[in-house]
Amino acid sequence: MKKFLKISLIVGISSGVIYLGIGYGLSLFSTVEKPSGQEESIAFDKLRNNEQNLSVPSLEGYQTRDGTDQYYRYYESEADKVVILVHGSGYHSKYLASLANYLSGEGVATVYTPDLRGHGPNTENRGDIDYIGQIEEDLNDLISLVVDRHPDSSIIVGGHSSCGGAVIRMAGGSSHHEAVDDYLLLAPYIHHEAPTNAEDSNWANENLQRMIGLSMLNQIGITHLNHLDAISFNMPNDVRDNTETLAYSYRLQISMHPRDEYEQDIEFMDNRVFVLIGREDQTFQANQYEEVFHNNENAKIRMMEDATHFGVVLDEKAHRVIAEWLEL
Repeated sequence: MKKFLKISLIVGISSGVIYLGIGYGLSLFSTVEKPSGQEESIAFDKLRNNEQNLSVPSLEGYQTRDGTDQYYRYYESEADKVVILVHGSGYHSKYLASLANYLSGEGVATVYTPDLRGHGPNTENRGDIDYIGQIEEDLNDLISLVVDRHPDSSIIVGGHSSCGGAVIRMAGGSSHHEAVDDYLLLAPYIHHEAPTNAEDSNWANENLQRMIGLSMLNQIGITHLNHLDAISFNMPNDVRDNTETLAYSYRLQISMHPRDEYEQDIEFMDNRVFVLIGREDQTFQANQYEEVFHNNENAKIRMMEDATHFGVVLDEKAHRVIAEWLEL
C-alpha cells in the first residue's frame, strides 16, 4: 500500500510539473504577430469618412468601483428609453456617433457610448485591464449611473462586434445587472469555436498557443502572466490616429467575449434580445446566428441584405431597423 501511494505521489508530482511546463512554455515562448497596416477587408475607410461628417460629443468621466475615471459620450433625447452602446475591438466610441445621433435625434432613445477601460484617447493602460471580468464591472457601474439619472426609463445594453460578446458575457455572468431591460447585439462576436466564426478573416491575429497556455495556468490559479498580449488587430495605417488599440492582453481579450460555455451565457439572457447582422459581413458567418441563438426564445435575429460588418452601425437603413425594434 505504501509503495502504491509513493508511486501515485510521484506520478502526481510529475504530471503537475509537466502541466506547468506546458502552460508556461506555451505562454512564454510564443509571440503575437505584429499588427499589419494593410488590412482592407472590413472597410475602415468608410468608418473614418463617416466620422468626418458627424457631430461627436466630448468625453465625460464617471468613477468606477476601483476609484478610477472611465469615459463615455452622451447623446440626449426626451425618450423614455436609454441605450448603452459599446464599441468593438481596436477602436473606441467615436465611430458609434452616427447611430447614436440618429436614435437621439429621432427621439427614439438617449444614448451613452462608453470607451471601455484600456481603449480610447484617455486611457492610461492601453490594451490592458487589471483582471478578467473588470469590463463587466465597469459596465455595471455605468448602468448604475444611468439608472440613477434616468430612474423611469427602460435600459437597453448593446454592443458591436467583440463588445456584443462582452454584453453576452455580462448578461450570462454573476455580475448581470438587474436593471437591464433588453439587449441589442450588432454583428456580435460569439466565440472562436462558435459556428459564426470565420476562419479566413484577416482582421485579428490571435495567438492560440499562448491563449491555451495561459488558460491552463489560470485553471490552477496562476494569473501573473495575464498581462501578456494575446491578440493584435490589423487596422490600416491610413486610418490610424493614435487613439486605436492594436493589441489586447490575455485578461482583456477574455473579458471581451462570452465564456467557453457561450451557449449558457446566451440562454441566461432572459430579456428581449435583438441580433442584427449584415449578410455581407466580412468577419463572421452571418447565416449561423440563427443556430447560435436557437435555444433563446427571447432572441430575434435580423439579417440585413447588402450590409457589412460596419454597415450595421453606419448605414441609415440599419439605424431605422434598430429604431423600429426599440420602439416595439
